[in-house]
Amino acid sequence: MTTEPDDGAPASEEALADRVGHALARLNRLQACLHSQMSKAGIDKASFILLATLHYQGPSRSSALAEAVFSDPSTVSRQVADLVKEGLVERRADPADGRASVLVVTEAGVAFLDERRRGRNAAIARLFADWSTPEWAEFATYFERFVGDYERALPNFIPERGSRPRPEGENN
Repeated sequence: MTTEPDDGAPASEEALADRVGHALARLNRLQACLHSQMSKAGIDKASFILLATLHYQGPSRSSALAEAVFSDPSTVSRQVADLVKEGLVERRADPADGRASVLVVTEAGVAFLDERRRGRNAAIARLFADWSTPEWAEFATYFERFVGDYERALPNFIPERGSRPRPEGENN
């Protein structure tokens, strides 16, 4: 597959992958800046991600939440304990198995997320102030598609160090 860059010459898939890779690196740097701003505002990034994910997917066991955020269950358990302590999440008996519990976002947690969502949406609207509504809608469609594909690929996105093919004759 090739596409035409601005100068009319076809772009190779490698060149396109480089462009996307560089844009992802820039986005990661911007996310680091955003997380720093969140921290200064008293919002823990990891806890916020857990809270938002739990709200989005609904009542869940801690193990399912850990899987959804690609994190270790023991780490998620510690972060959830903080959210429970803050009154943003509560544990309830699992209707399918009363011996287990599910995590549920509280009314205070929903209010916290709604406040953050309004602020986020206002900031995003400012970002797109110079875009037409159709341009913004088209970007949203492609961005949602990209993020979905990226999320599905992420668990195996970067091969583990020991899993690379070894040149012939190379032992360990």
